[in-house]
Amino acid sequence: MAIGGEQIIEIQIPQQKIFTGAPFPAAVSPSPATATAVPLSATQSIKTHKPYLESLLHQSGAVLLRNFPLHTASHFNDLVEAFGYEELPYVGGAAPRTNVVGRVFTANESPPDQKIPFHHEMAQVPEFPSKLFFFCEVEPRVGGETPIVLSHVVYERMNEKYPEFVERLEKHGLLYVRVLGEGDDPSSPIGRGWKSTFLTDDKAVAEERAAKLGMKLEWLEDGVKSIMGPIPAVKYDEMRKRKIWFNSMVAAYTGWEDERNDPVKAVTFGDGEPLPAEIIYDCLNILEEESVAIPWRKGDVLLLDNWAVLHSRRPFDPPRRVLASLVK
Repeated sequence: MAIGGEQIIEIQIPQQKIFTGAPFPAAVSPSPATATAVPLSATQSIKTHKPYLESLLHQSGAVLLRNFPLHTASHFNDLVEAFGYEELPYVGGAAPRTNVVGRVFTANESPPDQKIPFHHEMAQVPEFPSKLFFFCEVEPRVGGETPIVLSHVVYERMNEKYPEFVERLEKHGLLYVRVLGEGDDPSSPIGRGWKSTFLTDDKAVAEERAAKLGMKLEWLEDGVKSIMGPIPAVKYDEMRKRKIWFNSMVAAYTGWEDERNDPVKAVTFGDGEPLPAEIIYDCLNILEEESVAIPWRKGDVLLLDNWAVLHSRRPFDPPRRVLASLVK
């Protein structure tokens, strides 16, 4: 695809899968003939090729940008800005994160030996990002991929195998329960304390912000229990006219564990009834089977449509630094 000067070309990578004729994820790179070592050229290139990149994102659900001259968090921030999307403040999410520069945050900072299960970003709250950007500033020594999976494929397989369970999910939705401490607990994948979750140290303001999300708070001696829902577990993607498996059910049931939280109690049907463990674990198998995991290279950017794709993180040997930005 060439428009005005620099070219962007589609490339193939070994891990891609093909769904309905489209590669997943789509992958693009500057054409060798027009590539430069100047980070500014990457942002100009994005502005020029935005309609093309958005059409790839719509078709595939995920786009990997590889071999662009991006080396630092600031370069990544410039690239995110070049797309011109409105930023989504990270209110109500569970993961501990640190602001790095501008609109750029660290990705989930849970310990490297822990796997982060598949989820749509902030699926457990009503206001979630439409798109996510990830950037590899330091590539992992071993592991640390960010596996991705198409949500509608998971819905189709689950509905085919467990129609009664899916019908119940669609009827009742899910209830998410999480106990938050005061401060962040970096040893936990869901260790964000209530002060950073609600961006305040005032309980009244936290109550107000929780209420806006439809979340109830029950204050404890050393923290707060948050109750979210019932909230839909299956949504309809209007853009693509299909149902999607839009929830954090498997992530909560298999991964929301720390000294305050029991994962089995972290998520239930919307009517409070417990979820069947064997179906949850089989859903985890389906997610793994259908997923694609591309090893990170320094400078890679992965753009995900949060309506189309669930993501996770594999354990890794440090160092690894992957940054993130969320957009409305």
